[in-house]
Amino acid sequence: MIDKRSFASLGHADHGWLNARHHFSFANYHDPKRMGWGAIRVWNDDEIAPNSGFPPHPHRDMEIITFVRSGAITHQDSMGNTGRTAAGDVQVMSAGTGVRHAEYNLEPETTRIFQIWIEPRVQGGAPAWGAKPFPRDDRSGRLVTLASGFAEDADALRIRADARVLGATLKAGETLTHEVGAGRHAYLVPATGAVEIDGVRFDARDGAAIDGGTTVAITALEDAEIVLVDAE
Repeated sequence: MIDKRSFASLGHADHGWLNARHHFSFANYHDPKRMGWGAIRVWNDDEIAPNSGFPPHPHRDMEIITFVRSGAITHQDSMGNTGRTAAGDVQVMSAGTGVRHAEYNLEPETTRIFQIWIEPRVQGGAPAWGAKPFPRDDRSGRLVTLASGFAEDADALRIRADARVLGATLKAGETLTHEVGAGRHAYLVPATGAVEIDGVRFDARDGAAIDGGTTVAITALEDAEIVLVDAE
């Protein structure tokens, strides 16, 4: 079963410097039917104005994945890490016992990101941060694991959750499939373009909550980039 969550139905907050859409309940947006999807707790679609961003703030016991759709994000944290993650690339932060971080758009253009929070398999542990480039051409026509809590995904960024964050770029007419194991939860969002999932159309920034125990066929109706999380 697939639950379509259209972009127009998402929670919305416009702070001027930040124009945010929320796939799940977050901050002042509360929908008891959208509290999360399995271990996936947050999926925010953020547009951050030039020379602005999130000032230092704390987190703990959460895996936070940032997928940069356009522009770039510059990270700073209380562990002493700094880094710039550009469009198409990914950064992850395991908050563990606690960390403070800031995320700034220091670019002359609007930066657009998906920020995804996944509940860790266990609480605690030292906080950690990492980032990695993932060339879009390497994801052409196939799902590539960008972040993972499974040891066999050696090329992916590490997270401390029984989950994978995957990405793909598809040309119009291309189809790929993904099997969602029994008892698991998948959530898919086209970053750009439009796709059809088992006969249902999803436009850019729509969300698809997919039940476990099924294999879905994803067909690009136009050139598209998709992000998919498969979690407990």
